[in-house]
Amino acid sequence: MSSFPGGRQVLVTGLGFITPIGNDRASVSANLRAGKHGLAPVEFLGNPQVPVKVAGTVKDFSVDSTSCREWTWPTRYDLPRETLRGMAPHGVYAFCALQQALADAGLKPEDVANDNETGLFCASAGSAMLMYNNLALMHAVRGERGNPMGVVSSIAGTLNFNLAAHFHITGAVCGFVSACASASHAIGYACDEIRLGRLKRVLVVGAEELNAETLLPFAAMRALSQQSDPMLASRPFDAGRDGFVGAGGSVVLVLEEASFAKSRGAAVYAEVAGWGQAADGYSVAMSHPAGAGLQRAIGNALRDAGVGAKSIDYVNAHGTSTPVGDRAEAIALKAVFNAAGTRPNVSSTKGLTGHPLSLAGAMEAAFCVLAIKEGFTPGNPHLVMPDEACADLLLPRETLATGPATVLNNSSGFGGSNVCHVFKRWFSP
Repeated sequence: MSSFPGGRQVLVTGLGFITPIGNDRASVSANLRAGKHGLAPVEFLGNPQVPVKVAGTVKDFSVDSTSCREWTWPTRYDLPRETLRGMAPHGVYAFCALQQALADAGLKPEDVANDNETGLFCASAGSAMLMYNNLALMHAVRGERGNPMGVVSSIAGTLNFNLAAHFHITGAVCGFVSACASASHAIGYACDEIRLGRLKRVLVVGAEELNAETLLPFAAMRALSQQSDPMLASRPFDAGRDGFVGAGGSVVLVLEEASFAKSRGAAVYAEVAGWGQAADGYSVAMSHPAGAGLQRAIGNALRDAGVGAKSIDYVNAHGTSTPVGDRAEAIALKAVFNAAGTRPNVSSTKGLTGHPLSLAGAMEAAFCVLAIKEGFTPGNPHLVMPDEACADLLLPRETLATGPATVLNNSSGFGGSNVCHVFKRWFSP
């Protein structure tokens, strides 16, 4: 039972996937089990001298153009052309993932439309590509004309604007912008809204697009891998890692209050048992060297969930494959779990997907509940030689055929935002 006052429990009842490792639950599950990555060679801006050579690409979608008239997506999704005018490229991913998640949860669009107890929480950095294009056009005509949908298609709230309007969401609608912790914040606050009794259902959407405008600024920070071999580019915790690999896509989770989900006969993936957050207060971009904020966030999540460190079977690490970040996270994990005399399995699924920035928390939360429901533990298939600071972690190379009962999921973002969730196997009373 949740330790939260009121005792309301939050369940994950639906998932939608548009990711580098698959665009539906079956393919994502199969690729996680097989350790099959979704990274591919890329060339940005038609310039082979750009040192970024690999990315986590989304297949079967084409949203590279600044004109929505040229975008394409799988025909099984119903995306009205008139809706596209106000959307960003990653909004297409999100729209399709949300349709998928509703169907997976046994819901129709009319079930969530005009329902004051259904909310929508989104995580997105906006569309740098469309923002650049719209501002360039404005400057070219000296401000005399502009795209009337330029604002709603490009700023950070673009997902909430478009999805709320199209799906007629009348409960709380909110956007979260905390860099790579954004989607994890969305899940956490959605969980609280349900536990407080303010909402019975929240659709949590994370999405990010993959293009030069979104990704290459990180190259200037020396944060990106310069490997050209996809097998070597994203290697969380490995001594040879040299930066993260960018990725795009969208993942949607349907969260519902337990008695409400039970009343409609919903299938359940797992329980969101608790969450916690804490900040580093250290650097605008780098993690605290000892993972101080992450240590506190993990402790807060465990207390909120009412579980001890020994109860955690698996940690889905933030693990971006950056030298500083992975080392700090490893130190934080050892500080928490060594003190409790336990060593859970640890892996970073970014080795397979790359790092989808603000989407990461939602994508990896969905991977966690899949692992709980389907009975497997993702491994670290690209790990060759663990970094000395990471070597004491239990880092399985291959997928384990046994599933966890209780999982910790970590996310960290710029400015030292650390957010952790605890997911548990659900046993219906």
